[in-house]
Amino acid sequence: MYIINPDPYSLPSYRIGPFTTRDVTVNNLLPPGQIIDGYFNSRFNGRQYVFTRNGRAAINQALSRLDLKAEDVVTILTTTGNYYISGCVTREIEKCCKWSRIFVPETRAIFVNHEFGYPYPGLAGLKRHNLPIIEDCAGAFFSEDRDNTIGKVGDFVIYSFPKMFPLQVGGLLVSKGYPVVNSAANLEPEILQYIKNVLSEYIGKRDLIVKKRIHNYHILKDMFLSLGFRERFSLDEGVVPGVFMFRTDNSGIDLPELKKYFWANGIQSSVFYGEEAFFIPVHQSLTESDLEFFYEVLRSFLQRIE
Repeated sequence: MYIINPDPYSLPSYRIGPFTTRDVTVNNLLPPGQIIDGYFNSRFNGRQYVFTRNGRAAINQALSRLDLKAEDVVTILTTTGNYYISGCVTREIEKCCKWSRIFVPETRAIFVNHEFGYPYPGLAGLKRHNLPIIEDCAGAFFSEDRDNTIGKVGDFVIYSFPKMFPLQVGGLLVSKGYPVVNSAANLEPEILQYIKNVLSEYIGKRDLIVKKRIHNYHILKDMFLSLGFRERFSLDEGVVPGVFMFRTDNSGIDLPELKKYFWANGIQSSVFYGEEAFFIPVHQSLTESDLEFFYEVLRSFLQRIE
């Protein structure tokens, strides 16, 4: 049995990222780790990389390297072409210049968002614009595309560790041809070592993380299909999902109310604005009972509106 609509002071806490309260203690007890440095040196094949406090700081540093003027424009492209884009991205761009969802004469850089772990199609073709490219791989740390281009085309690549690992802090900026600020200049040594400890612990569990996320995705897909809801994205080979997103087309569901309902039950979630779609956690820390709880919360909401 699951308790729906619990006392607000006794909520569970399901986040989009895999961090749980238990990880406060687990991470604190991890031994010093440097394995992640060797992993990144190999993965990025000589490209410069720098640790940052979060993904936003990585975006900020990438933009600062481009010498953009206030009247310049960064054109934002996304996997779906949907006009939804996180304020975390737009606010960082607005600190230095303007942004647009289309190419305009003032476009001086391209920002590509691999949404929720799903690669932007035709990534390599963007080189024809002869503009700097920033790839936002915040939710696509392990995702791959058919052409093996994700994370390799951009002049800068952004990662956000809490979206894939049980961490509360940490991002990465990878640069190809542009100098970046040394990590010691923008991140406390203790925090940097903490991030390395956790990443060194979990990077060797890559296959398990990927397998569990895909397993959870398919369980949620089948559960929600039984309620009449289809997946928003098809899970192509190589994609490691950042969320489980489902369509609510023609269901009459008030999506902002659904968001309130999920949050009232301790489940971080959101509307995919611009579409009739909604997303919830799918990460590797979730058990099948957790996924069943998500299903029961949605079922309870539907019963309320019948």
